[in-house]
Amino acid sequence: MSIPDGPTSARNGPMSVPDRPITVPDGSISIPDGDFGLTGSLSRVLADIADERIAQDVMWGIDEHPDGTGPHRSADADRAKREVADSASRGTLTWRHILLEEVLEAFAEDDPDALRAELVQVAAVATKWIQALDRRRSHHPADGLPE
Repeated sequence: MSIPDGPTSARNGPMSVPDRPITVPDGSISIPDGDFGLTGSLSRVLADIADERIAQDVMWGIDEHPDGTGPHRSADADRAKREVADSASRGTLTWRHILLEEVLEAFAEDDPDALRAELVQVAAVATKWIQALDRRRSHHPADGLPE
C-alpha cells in the first residue's frame, strides 16, 4: 500500500510498504517493522544517531557548506551500480557495496529534492547495516561480531 504524503524515492516516487506478511531469511513470516530479527533495534539505532548528531552540534555548531554534488559525478555512481549488480550475481555482495552505491548516487545529484531523497536512502542503508551488526552480535554474544 502507498503511504500518502509519506516517504518517497528519487527513482520511484512514493514508496510503498507491504501490507501483507513476507517471508524473512530464516523462513518465518513477518510484517516489516524495521526491526527484522531484533526487536527494538530500529529505535536503538535511531537513538544512537540522534545522540551522535547532538554531539556534532556541540562540537561544531551549525554547519553550512556547499553540497559539492552534481551530474559530473554520475560515472562514479554508474560504476558503483555495476559493481553491486556484478557482486550480487557472484554472491559476493556486501554492505560496503550497497552503501557506496547509495552514497555515489547522492553525489551525482544536484537537485535539492533528489539529493535529499538519495541521502535518506544513504541513512536508511547505514541504519540497516548497523542493525545487521547488532543482530550478528545478538546471535554471537561471546564472540563479538564475526568478520
